[in-house]
Amino acid sequence: MNKFEFKDGERLADDSGHQGFTRREFLTTGSAVAAGLALSVDSKGGLAAPKSKKAAGSDRKGPKTMLVKNATVMVTMDGSRREIADGGLYIEEGVIKQVGPTSSLPKTADEVLDLKDHILLPGLVNTHHHLYQHLTRVVPAAQDGNVWNWLKVLYPMWARMQPDDVKLAIQVGLAELALSGCTTAFDHQYVFPNGCKIDDAIHTAAEFGMRFHASRGSMSLGASKGGLPPDSCVEEESAILKDSQRVIETYHDDKHGAMTRIVLAPCSPFSVTDDLMVESAKMARKYKVNLHTHLAESPNEERFTLDKYGVRPAGLMEKFGWVGKDVWFAHSVHINDAEISMFAKTGCGVAHCPCSNMRLASGIAPVWKYRQAGVNVGLGVDGSSSNDGSHLLAEARQAMLLARLNLANTPGGPPTDKKQWLSAREALEIATLGGAAVLGRNDIGSLEPGKCADFFAVNLNRVDFAGGSMIDPVASIVFCAPVTADYTVINGRYIVKQGHVTTLDLPNVIAQCNRAARRVVSG
Repeated sequence: MNKFEFKDGERLADDSGHQGFTRREFLTTGSAVAAGLALSVDSKGGLAAPKSKKAAGSDRKGPKTMLVKNATVMVTMDGSRREIADGGLYIEEGVIKQVGPTSSLPKTADEVLDLKDHILLPGLVNTHHHLYQHLTRVVPAAQDGNVWNWLKVLYPMWARMQPDDVKLAIQVGLAELALSGCTTAFDHQYVFPNGCKIDDAIHTAAEFGMRFHASRGSMSLGASKGGLPPDSCVEEESAILKDSQRVIETYHDDKHGAMTRIVLAPCSPFSVTDDLMVESAKMARKYKVNLHTHLAESPNEERFTLDKYGVRPAGLMEKFGWVGKDVWFAHSVHINDAEISMFAKTGCGVAHCPCSNMRLASGIAPVWKYRQAGVNVGLGVDGSSSNDGSHLLAEARQAMLLARLNLANTPGGPPTDKKQWLSAREALEIATLGGAAVLGRNDIGSLEPGKCADFFAVNLNRVDFAGGSMIDPVASIVFCAPVTADYTVINGRYIVKQGHVTTLDLPNVIAQCNRAARRVVSG
């Protein structure tokens, strides 16, 4: 059992509310209100992109100062991986100023959060998701089968999505993430039918209060040209590149503590052309934004790239210039030792999605080897059609268990060397610091002075932890059954308070999302 250390403190914030609207009024008027707050009217009476790089709601803050105190244990994830008993934080303007035992912190603040009997952890970082897929959970025809079968079933349904449908799905997904302790989310959106735009996701996330990395994803290689997606789901490449430039110039924020960043993310090697991969990389490097795509998720993809290009998926990325510290790949299950070395040498990161990989029988990613080689690894819940959930703390648990299951493939059986067993604390490190590194951020992922006030807390006095939480509360948060957060704070502002989402009328949104999902699935 780890001994708890004693050191400094930090801060937190409260919900500022929806000015001018009740929560129910805000939602019944539709998420378009959120977008409208940030858009101006052009000379023809239409909506023009905001001149500011802030999305609607992104400047909402909590109290000026916040004191978080009396946590049974605070997991800092700092350089020494300190776990501080009776720990807390002192926060100013959404930034952590002090970290340590409660006795070392200021005695008062504008907002005080007493975490007696709670564990306090850095906010979790989700490095791969498709939020729109909350509209197509557990579709019967897609419940059993590999990723290509799954895609063929769902593509026609996604082609029916309307902008309001997608906004509802994003609200549901962000709420589910926040309730699992997630404070930063990357959304890989690459289907834009019927007037859907990435702007809607950006404004919806800003209103919700989630730290958000939005992808201007893309698909350009339809079935008629040899790709997997139907032609109804792809776009013209000139339009993709033009809109990618617009989105970067309108929304990308590279400052410390940024709430919104943009990523260019062609969907996969079998859904875009070579030219789009190359041109996307050129644009990303011109604007200094990151690159992301699916890679080596299934044997089907490997066969596709070998047949078409004569190289494996990772080799194709090298050919396209898609390697470097500004690149991370989703899944990367079917990767050999030489390719792991290439990832480590060039700085490529990996978004590990254990639940999705199991659900679609894709395989087990070599996470332990990645970490041993120095490859940055974060967690992703993946789409809610291939995971059917968006619980990032559950994903940390599953990552630990799946890595252990993979030890059964070791010649001679599982090793006795415990260093080869992914521990609960290592799983938490992947979910926090690992995710921050994958997204290229040094302002989140740990509780340290100067970092963003992003954290979550869980009450240890619940049946899920009984018999374990007072023995090793840090391991319990991963080993025991996944639980919801009692508090989730982003940028010093409550997003979840006493187990309830504060920035959304969640029951109303769920009801609307259910109606939209029935229509999208049934046609």
